[in-house]
Amino acid sequence: MQNQAGFSALELLLVSLLATLLATFGVPAFRNLLLEANMVAQVNRYVHGMHLARQEAEKHGADVALCRSTDGRRCNHAQPWQAGFIVFVNRDRDDPPQVDAGETVLQSTPAWPGGLITANRNAFVFRPYGKRSVNGTLNLCDSRGAHAARSVIVSYTGRPRAAAADASSNQLRCPS
Repeated sequence: MQNQAGFSALELLLVSLLATLLATFGVPAFRNLLLEANMVAQVNRYVHGMHLARQEAEKHGADVALCRSTDGRRCNHAQPWQAGFIVFVNRDRDDPPQVDAGETVLQSTPAWPGGLITANRNAFVFRPYGKRSVNGTLNLCDSRGAHAARSVIVSYTGRPRAAAADASSNQLRCPS
């Protein structure tokens, strides 16, 4: 009698069943995990940029602005927030903030193609020496909708915080 290499029909059926179960339950869970990691990374980029702006305002004794930017060199207030942003020293305090000659760009953050970011401010300006900064809120949404949305809330003192609700503790909304 000769040994034959191969799989039985039962073994093939069990492997097929296991692969189907993994694809059915594993792929959506893994996709959700990736989306959540991407959301956390985006929230952290904005919180970090705001902490940097607040710190640099004290260091330079000048206003530091965080504004939308598509090229990493100048503000572009017509673009959506997910297009990216820059943090720069706004020495001449122009409103809306614009990078002028001699004003240093401290940070440049690229676009977030996987989501939508809305804000109630055109730009966030952080002032030195404990002066009142601009408060406001950024809302970040991805394909999962409002239940997975996050916000970055900036207080009057310029302190940012991440939250799963708006400043009034209401559920966040995502545009359709």
